[in-house]
Amino acid sequence: MERTIKVTGKGKISVKPDTIRLTITQSALYPVYEEAIKDSADKKEFLNNKLQKLGFEKSDLKTLYYNVDSEYESYQDKNNNWKRKFSGYKYTHRMKLEFASDNALLGKVLSVVSRCPGEPEFSIQYTISDTEAAKNELLAKAVEDSRIKANVLSAAAGVSLKEIMTIDYSWGEIDFVTRPVNELMMRSCVDSELAEESINFDIEADDIDVTDTVTVVWSIE
Repeated sequence: MERTIKVTGKGKISVKPDTIRLTITQSALYPVYEEAIKDSADKKEFLNNKLQKLGFEKSDLKTLYYNVDSEYESYQDKNNNWKRKFSGYKYTHRMKLEFASDNALLGKVLSVVSRCPGEPEFSIQYTISDTEAAKNELLAKAVEDSRIKANVLSAAAGVSLKEIMTIDYSWGEIDFVTRPVNELMMRSCVDSELAEESINFDIEADDIDVTDTVTVVWSIE
């Protein structure tokens, strides 16, 4: 039976965010299905028209999730029996806008969003544009860490490393995001009178620290 050694290596990198990701969610309840659909389309068109004046393309505002559901509310009849009655059709439209990190542009975009009909919900994330390069660097560091540990262990045990037998990596999704802006603070900013023209944001997002692991099995002699 061939002898082996299995070592899990850990990679860690810090990357500077260079992209702002703004998530915008619109929702409303209407008694008629067609009215819900129309309202959703009208509000997206409003956003697109305003954003195009800031230099964005119509295709930059992307839909992440869209749904229209029947809504019901519970009530008690005169006999105290619980029943449900139809309330209307509620749509939920979640959109994403990404652009190069720019606080001045962010302030203008948030000013537009804050004046959009329907008081949309929104959140800000800072991320990176080239996630694949970061993932590859992280994986390489994890493998190198595994190799270093394997060399230390094999030397201490008085054996020699031979060829790699297997490499086990989960290929899980890594989230390269940071959220430096408190949601309540952001909402209070865009609700103020200062939001009429542009919101002044002076934010320097911290580096994004991510880690990942890989398990390598070597044969030894």
